[in-house]
Amino acid sequence: MIALWQHLLPRFAATDSRRLQLASFVSVFDRFTMPPMLIAIAHDLHVPLTQIVGAASIYFLIYGLMQPIWGMLSNRIGLAATIRWCTLAGSLAALAAVWANDVTTLTISRAIAGGFFSASFPAALIYVGETSTPKRRHREITDLMTAVALATALSTAVSGSLTAFVGWRWGFALSAALGIASSFYLAHLKELPRTSFRAPIVTPLVTVLRSRAVQKLLLLALLDGAAILGALTFIPAALESAGHNAAVASGITATYGFSVLAGARMVGKLSNRIARAHFILAGSVSGALACLLLSTSTRLPVAVVACFLLGLAWASMHSSLQTWATEVLPEQRPIAVSFFAGTLFAGSALASALGGPLAQHHQFGALFLRGTGLLLVLGIAGTLTRKKWESRNFSATDLK
Repeated sequence: MIALWQHLLPRFAATDSRRLQLASFVSVFDRFTMPPMLIAIAHDLHVPLTQIVGAASIYFLIYGLMQPIWGMLSNRIGLAATIRWCTLAGSLAALAAVWANDVTTLTISRAIAGGFFSASFPAALIYVGETSTPKRRHREITDLMTAVALATALSTAVSGSLTAFVGWRWGFALSAALGIASSFYLAHLKELPRTSFRAPIVTPLVTVLRSRAVQKLLLLALLDGAAILGALTFIPAALESAGHNAAVASGITATYGFSVLAGARMVGKLSNRIARAHFILAGSVSGALACLLLSTSTRLPVAVVACFLLGLAWASMHSSLQTWATEVLPEQRPIAVSFFAGTLFAGSALASALGGPLAQHHQFGALFLRGTGLLLVLGIAGTLTRKKWESRNFSATDLK
């Protein structure tokens, strides 16, 4: 796979848009490497599953908490420089996890990797927000979502297969190798004008956090991360607890990524004709149905359908919320976008931490039923809030 990566990189990373997709791919590939390994790592290190879920939760939490910090720093350091150097540093931390022989070492190395990899995606979103027109912005962000979907599918499938056939450490090694190779091509990403280090930080931060529109969007992002990413974290473990090996469980879960890939293309084509509020509602219904199916059965056909529906939910609902984050406060876009991304992954970390005890006792039905409720609440609140915001901020012409 690494040889194929070296062959494809020079052709793929030929434009800034492609380079942003590459950075997002590498970051998300590492983010989804660990869930298929949870049971194998716990068995290999001779510790309860809750401890390994805890290590993953800390990764997710750091991945989320660091995003607002990178959002404030990236315009000062330089968006391109932030993406390039953080990708390299995160890859080296991922490499350190290969030699972890205890939970503490694993947790620290993964936390450092999450801290650095967390810079790439919000920086890519800010970059798109600064360089694209409002009419093209949703499509550009959908392209980033395509890279994210591909990374999710491949990371889940490949790391699960490596765990089943050669060992979980190879998954971290592969993530590190891809990141190190990619960082060289990210050096060609065009740098945007930097903000002076003397520019105020506190005033823009207060402006963002005091905005009622931003507060509502961050609450929606928290629910989004807890419901969809939280569910996705536990699907491989649920399938393994039902008797399937890691390769099969991760292969089924990878259906989610391919569904996002197909859904993102569809959303991109329809984005200029359908209101964002309708995408949010449709996505929440799809996600709620997926979690409801998983709460009743973990048979393989049911899991395939559920993962497919979760992917459609992410492509439809999350891309709409994400685009909203680039629009809600244009004058403070870097901070608003990074707080959105940070809250999203904080929701994922919270769901992982709260779901750990249920997973330890194989109570996956109750776990996924919670996700059903969260998605229904998210759909209703998100649709109504988006419609109200559109009526105040866009004319009928702008929404087309």
